[in-house]
Amino acid sequence: MTAMFSDELLNYDWEATSTAIMAKTAADVERALNARHPSVDDFMALISPAAAPYLEQMAALSRHYTRERFGKTISMYIPMYITNSCTNSCVYCGFNRHNAFDRVVLTPEQIEDECRAIKKLAPFENLLLVTGENPRVAGVEYIEKALHVCRPYFSNLSIEVMPLAAEGYERLTHAGLNGVVCFQETYHREKYKTYHPAGMKSNFEWRVNGFDRMGQAGVHKIGMGVLIGLEDWRTDVTMMAIHLRYLRKHYWRTRFSVNFPRMRPAAGGFQPNVIISDRELAQLTFAFRIFDHDVDISYSTRERPDFRDNMLTLGATSLSAGSKTDPGGYHTYPQSLEQFAVSDERTPAEVAEAIRARGYEAVWKDWDKIFD
Repeated sequence: MTAMFSDELLNYDWEATSTAIMAKTAADVERALNARHPSVDDFMALISPAAAPYLEQMAALSRHYTRERFGKTISMYIPMYITNSCTNSCVYCGFNRHNAFDRVVLTPEQIEDECRAIKKLAPFENLLLVTGENPRVAGVEYIEKALHVCRPYFSNLSIEVMPLAAEGYERLTHAGLNGVVCFQETYHREKYKTYHPAGMKSNFEWRVNGFDRMGQAGVHKIGMGVLIGLEDWRTDVTMMAIHLRYLRKHYWRTRFSVNFPRMRPAAGGFQPNVIISDRELAQLTFAFRIFDHDVDISYSTRERPDFRDNMLTLGATSLSAGSKTDPGGYHTYPQSLEQFAVSDERTPAEVAEAIRARGYEAVWKDWDKIFD
């Protein structure tokens, strides 16, 4: 049987990694800032408390590497939630199966209505299709139909759905799929079940090895993410950095993006265990850019407008805009329950104007192809 990342992860102890990060010194940080090819150990130094006094240097380096690789461009994308039906019990999510609200599964006709409504908002070409995790109503066949409906409207289609078998991903690539986004949420194997007590998502190995299956299926772009607010953020993002290095080594033709959203209010009232400040989130963004010059760093509308505007010149390369986090939110059911509360409520035109005001260009089309 082919080795998967869950096997690799056994080499890294959570507590030992946490201790190692907190033990980093100013000398470690300076060494990391001067490294030609930063290692995971260098990344740990850059996210450590010891790096806090070096934030300006890190910002300058991050801006330099981002401009060198991506120019002064920001890729614009928009999510479309097509069902909130979910069999999981994630304690922090509004779609938790125990939350009492009407479950919606959009029909192909309704999905097309949503496509048209999005196109009236702005000239988006990058669409992220999002579903709850219910294999009975939102399995490969349903997702495949949704891709076929959306393909005439958008040139770049990604999905954020339940982890699939490699055959499922491969089938969807033939239906026009370009990318897959999947949040591991947390890499803490022992605590993972606390947050995901039931449903498909409770299987840590199946989820963490999903990225290998995407790579094996030839998915063009893989999006990774941890949810800041569950476990120690520094240790979690270090595990994601290790995972990214592993994936680059094994699936070198694939493009990658990372996302580290802060937990937002959702139905159910779960309160974050961990709070990360704006300065720390900026430090994390700079550290990731210094660690990996080519990775796409995405910021969703979970973040405040002023913070997103500041980060777009310092390391972020993709922004969502005008997002509705409820199925049918653009046209069909404008008042249904959201997965989480949006923080940046500006229109796509207003976000694009903020990007232009900083001397950058909002790119609506299939941005990856520009840099191939």
